[in-house]
Amino acid sequence: MAEYSGELSLFEVIQTTRSMRRLKLDPAPDRLIRQILEAGVCAPSGGNMQSWRFLVIKDRKIKDAVAVYYKRAWDEQVAPAYRAGSPAPGSSTERFSRMLDAAQHLADHLQEAPVWIVPCLQGKSTTHWSGGSIFPAVQNILLAARALGLGATLTTLHLQFEKETEAALGLPPDARSYAIVPIGYPMGRFGPVRRTLDGVVYEDHWGQSYPGL
Repeated sequence: MAEYSGELSLFEVIQTTRSMRRLKLDPAPDRLIRQILEAGVCAPSGGNMQSWRFLVIKDRKIKDAVAVYYKRAWDEQVAPAYRAGSPAPGSSTERFSRMLDAAQHLADHLQEAPVWIVPCLQGKSTTHWSGGSIFPAVQNILLAARALGLGATLTTLHLQFEKETEAALGLPPDARSYAIVPIGYPMGRFGPVRRTLDGVVYEDHWGQSYPGL
């Protein structure tokens, strides 16, 4: 993993990683995708079983087949719920609108992302409650992509049509997908977008302020 120059500190990478839903069409180099995957398998997993599998999708026909169901999930279920709702606490109507526009763009153009990484778990006892053994790897993937200047986002909308999308992905019966991570060079800029710790951290009892802030 010699490619990363270390120009950003770990905390700078963490603090400037955000969902990059608008991606350029330029190819993402295989050497960078390899580094991202190497970061993924450095994550912990339950019982250290490391039963993760990572499907790297570049085939446009496969992406097109999955994206049909993704778009349907967005249009029929997720977008109406979001648009009927309100901005998250600490956000604004303008920021919420920008987020919805970006999510709409992803739904419209998911199949155009240069690379997808589909994190999976394999095993007879694997369920969607086994996410603790795969999502740490996904977070490593997101952070590594940011460190290398690539945009990425974690999305799970395809699971609204799990059987259809996993068939399109060609997963065996004992494997489950947990997300799609589209990766490419971002159209937008990285940057901090999170709330402060005020109001979200308690000490000992729910609602009791943490004096260490």
